[in-house]
Amino acid sequence: MINYKHLHYFWMVAKEGGVARASERLHLTPQTISGQITLLEESLGKTLLKRVGRNLELTETGRLVQSYADEIYSLGGELEEMVRNLPDKRLLVFNVGVADVVPKSIAYRLLAPALMLPEPVRIVCREGDINSLLADLAVHKVDLVIADSPIPPDINVRGFSHPLGDCGISFFATSKLAKKLGKKFPHNMNGAPLLLPGEMTIARRRLLHWFDGLHIHPRIVGEFDDSALMKAFGRAGTGVFVAPTQIAEEVEKQYDVVTIGQTEEIRDHFYAISVERKISHPAVASITETAREWLAAD
Repeated sequence: MINYKHLHYFWMVAKEGGVARASERLHLTPQTISGQITLLEESLGKTLLKRVGRNLELTETGRLVQSYADEIYSLGGELEEMVRNLPDKRLLVFNVGVADVVPKSIAYRLLAPALMLPEPVRIVCREGDINSLLADLAVHKVDLVIADSPIPPDINVRGFSHPLGDCGISFFATSKLAKKLGKKFPHNMNGAPLLLPGEMTIARRRLLHWFDGLHIHPRIVGEFDDSALMKAFGRAGTGVFVAPTQIAEEVEKQYDVVTIGQTEEIRDHFYAISVERKISHPAVASITETAREWLAAD
């Protein structure tokens, strides 16, 4: 294996144009440097320097070795500079999957505490259906999955569902539509245009079951897997839509709608799913602790 100390002495001689100048730079005697270069030549089995008159010149092999040494010590300088400029604290990368049925505002409120940790954190968010996100969790592509339900029983993934809490739901409509429907909630929803969450969501099933129990039959005008898109249609006056009561004020301001009613009989539940039974990841711990204070815990 090449001796990099010997290589460094040779590189300095090649850069400075002679042993005498290199010895001044390295604070070594010319004899020491010459001896080290001789050892390098012996290990490589090639002559690197030849004497021409009173001067030393690089051989063909010497020029080749110098070119490699230039790259080696240039990279060494870059490495030293990079390490010197690294932040004092190591950046904590937090990979999280958010089920597409979870409202964006809820997801933000749940994840924001991770950014308040003492150590720097970079959040990498992935959105998708619960099956694909749990598959990513199983192979450690994500550290946590935020979902509206625990791990489905038919999915063979080793993980643990940590309840974050739950809250009731509110119904929203534009002022114009709200005025048309009147104030006798929930009976004013009979025949009213309704925007529903996608058919795979638990919220949809709970909502329809609640209406059936009250013998109220809204007119379904749209179904959406993306809750943000559903709210956009609601802002346009297409129909009434629902969202967690905990973010009611935010929804009203963002989508220019009003609350026409709410119920505690239908509750949205939220879970943090991880591969750990006992949470140790600092970002996950921060999320679960804050969420349980913000949401009405079970």
